[in-house]
Amino acid sequence: MASSPAITGPCSSFYRLSSRNILSGCTSLSRASSWPRRGAAAAASGGVVCKSSGDSAAAAAATALTAASPTPKRRDPVRTHTISVFVGDESGIINRIAGVFARRGYNIESLAVGLNKDKALFTIVVSGTDKVLRQVIEQLNKLVNVLKVEDLSREPMVEREMMLVKLNVEPAKHPEVMVLVDIFRAKVVDISEHTLTIEVTGDPGKIVAVLRNLSKFGIKEIARTGKIALRREKIGETAPFWRFSASSYPDLEVAASKSVQSKSKLKPLIGSVEGSVNGGSSNGQSPGGDVYPTELYESFSMNQVLDAHWGVFDDEDSSGLCSHTLSILVNDSPGVLNVVTGVFSRRGYNIQSLAVGPAEKEGASRIMTVVPGTDESIGKLVQQLYKLIDVYEVEDITHVPFSERELMLIKVAVNTAARRDILDIAEIFRAKAVDVSDHTVTLQLTGDIDKMVALQRLLEPYGICEVARTGRIALVRESGVDSKYLRGYSIPL
Repeated sequence: MASSPAITGPCSSFYRLSSRNILSGCTSLSRASSWPRRGAAAAASGGVVCKSSGDSAAAAAATALTAASPTPKRRDPVRTHTISVFVGDESGIINRIAGVFARRGYNIESLAVGLNKDKALFTIVVSGTDKVLRQVIEQLNKLVNVLKVEDLSREPMVEREMMLVKLNVEPAKHPEVMVLVDIFRAKVVDISEHTLTIEVTGDPGKIVAVLRNLSKFGIKEIARTGKIALRREKIGETAPFWRFSASSYPDLEVAASKSVQSKSKLKPLIGSVEGSVNGGSSNGQSPGGDVYPTELYESFSMNQVLDAHWGVFDDEDSSGLCSHTLSILVNDSPGVLNVVTGVFSRRGYNIQSLAVGPAEKEGASRIMTVVPGTDESIGKLVQQLYKLIDVYEVEDITHVPFSERELMLIKVAVNTAARRDILDIAEIFRAKAVDVSDHTVTLQLTGDIDKMVALQRLLEPYGICEVARTGRIALVRESGVDSKYLRGYSIPL
């Protein structure tokens, strides 16, 4: 019997495989004559053509491994968040709020606490993921005296920070420094033979630019307030403070957009807000608070700690009790603020003012605080602070000449007729308008506490919507000039 002709060459193995219908991961070929055409068609259609059984096994194993391995989850990006916490003042509230962040490993980049009578507004800047930060906000809302917590990072906002920086400058370099002061719209608050103290206010980007340009002269000391922020007011009736402004200025109301039901719901609120603007309330009780005056907290009971000495930071009374300004240089690590404020709360000290920000040294932060007490009691407090591991230096600058500053953002309800009056008042106090809407004006003011209180009292009849304030920052005057005797008497609250 005649044998079939033998097929040699590279296509012989593929012809045998196709005749026996053995796939083994290779493309089936029915005839050897059609191999080049079918192989090209298979490659064009995405098919896999294997040259040997070993290659096919390796490809199958790789495919199975890829299918079995889970797809990696996308991690949430780390962002910088600005959190506004509105609280009722009581002893130890700063320590409890700082403890919420410390227990979860968050490092507070900056903290500004502005007190006003029996309320306080914390502005905290932290970095973290959105998921974990939502959990922190939920934990803050569980605290008893916390009234409101907001994350302002997701909305347009006005953010400001103030810094006092002391430079080692020789007289020959003064003109070069003054050029930079004019460029950044800063101010010189103290000058001596070999030093220069500058005050600068702006957003965080401006502060970084100033430090970058001034570092070549030699920075001796820095005091920063930390960032404060207020939400930029929207235009129209959807704005948060539209109803508050409309109650202060009825001409802002639009009759066409107001239904009968909305007027009935708005009437009790308008009456209460009008009472607060005029200094009282419809039921004879003060609604309290200057940050969110449209939200009444009359049913909220709190232990008021701030006494009559709050606001009188320079005058001593007959008992020797006065407000002491402490400058604390600490290590920049998570939980250090909780440890420092814990020393105050455990020993019953009331913190009247607090400002936390980066210091002149790498990896260090400076805490500026104002604490009432006698010289003896504050001396014991300083000794206790020196026992902490993360504390580098503690200095009580109360009895030496120092330059002090505070920063305030205040949002006032206005209409078209009253806007000019408010801007004239702002010009007298050298305040700056940083945001304007059809029913509000936001002003920025720097100075001492007497200047803050005086402007706030003048703007109360117009209707104050929101206030964000920093604590006091201070640096020792190298010139030795004591300016507190030139300011007159402090304004009591």
